[in-house]
Amino acid sequence: MGAKNIYSRKSLVNSAKSVEKWDVIVIGGGATGLGVALDSVTRGYKTLLLEQVDFAKGTSSRSTKLVHGGVRYLAQGNIDLVKEALYERGLLSKNAPHLVKNQSFIIPNYRWYEGMFYTVGLKVYDFLAGKLSLGKSLHINKKETMNRLETIRRDKLKGGVVYKDGQFDDSRLAVNVAQTCVEQGASVLNYFKVNNLVIDENQIKGVSAKDMETGENHQFFGDAVINATGVFTDEILRMENPDARNMVKPSQGVHLVFDKSFLPGDDAIMIPKTEDGRVLFAVPWHDKVIVGTTDTQLDEHSLEPVALEEEIEFILKTFNNYLEKQVTRDDVRSIYAGLRPLAAPKGGSEKSKEISRSHKVLVSKTGLITITGGKWTTFRRMAQDTVDKAIALGKLPKKECKTVDLKIHGAKENPDLSNHLYIYGSDQPEIQNLIKEDQSLGEKLHPRLDFLKAEVVWAARHELARTVDDVLARRVRMLFMDSKAAIECAPEVAKILAKELEKDDVWVEKQIADFKEIASHYTI
Repeated sequence: MGAKNIYSRKSLVNSAKSVEKWDVIVIGGGATGLGVALDSVTRGYKTLLLEQVDFAKGTSSRSTKLVHGGVRYLAQGNIDLVKEALYERGLLSKNAPHLVKNQSFIIPNYRWYEGMFYTVGLKVYDFLAGKLSLGKSLHINKKETMNRLETIRRDKLKGGVVYKDGQFDDSRLAVNVAQTCVEQGASVLNYFKVNNLVIDENQIKGVSAKDMETGENHQFFGDAVINATGVFTDEILRMENPDARNMVKPSQGVHLVFDKSFLPGDDAIMIPKTEDGRVLFAVPWHDKVIVGTTDTQLDEHSLEPVALEEEIEFILKTFNNYLEKQVTRDDVRSIYAGLRPLAAPKGGSEKSKEISRSHKVLVSKTGLITITGGKWTTFRRMAQDTVDKAIALGKLPKKECKTVDLKIHGAKENPDLSNHLYIYGSDQPEIQNLIKEDQSLGEKLHPRLDFLKAEVVWAARHELARTVDDVLARRVRMLFMDSKAAIECAPEVAKILAKELEKDDVWVEKQIADFKEIASHYTI
């Protein structure tokens, strides 16, 4: 390795320690925090991002994998939110074309009036997307619906409505955004936990944080400190004011993953009305089918949320209502739960599907800026609003936002979807080169899946991966696609990582044990 590797953790940590004062310090490395860091560094501000575990470890790797305007918000009459999301959907498919694809969805109709009702609604959706529309929605007859959805329940089927939305790989996008930040000159550190705020004369001046790998504590000083920690928002706010009111109410969304045989075509299914009044999606994703999601209010949050029995049953039952070939618990390849950081209502409780999905930028007495709410699709816009707020508060000199046309690391038009390495975009040839140098890296990690040993090496060298979980959950998506396969190849991944990261056998054993513990939540 001739050239200095800009993604080496050591050099990133060392350069972060050498800066006396940052313009912007971002706490949290999910979609929102990474978006803020990218917006900030591309405007020319000295930017530091600290993430307590790994990028997109929490909510941001556990989405339904849709880049969408939100058909559901349209039904609620939230036109502005839909317009904003559709605009951002268009930008994202332009700026990260290797990860975002145009996905057709079919709403099967079992009542005579549904066809007309949904066709009209989705024409409005198309209209709002304007020139960034991914394609027109249309009504299809019963025969075409059955041709396109081979496994759909035929009894009483009247037809279907087709519309277009975006589909993507969430944690791959997070990793690519992190890489883009580093290339632009930001210091982006995972496994760096903020454990306190530095407050002087009632003004926020920085953060103190612990390097979770070495155990060392550091203080970082900055003009603007931004809290983008999702469901952990309140913990940061309580560092500033122990009596702070809860800003976030976590709501859990669960997804089940099945083999492609349950939805063999290219189309996704959108089930518009479930028993609890939500929509359920069945979406083809990396040669599997993701079905979700649920909406369960929780009182507490954790890094590894666990699907509740009734959520699993609800998804199985609802999905089966629409299938000729029934799914059972044994067909579940993986199961994952994510927490939405919804804005907590001020008064009594509200149904979480009605709590605002739009984002809010809040400023506390000390000048700490908190960004909450929102979703992956609008992460770029949320970041722009957050940095604009810091400028409006006089914390940063005024500079224009640059992310509208900014290509994300790896951006490559028209990727060849037949090779699973397409998600690396312009990095794909580099992975092929690793295999040329060492043929053993061309071997599969697991016979059931396409992932290669070379991808583990690449994740360690260029994608800031530090643990088996980072690799199997978020760099290659094995844990989300086939949790048993992921558990079986953990020892091999640990060995490859240990060699790359210069770790010993004790580390390897601990990694395998830790990963098995995490993976247990993904199996039924």
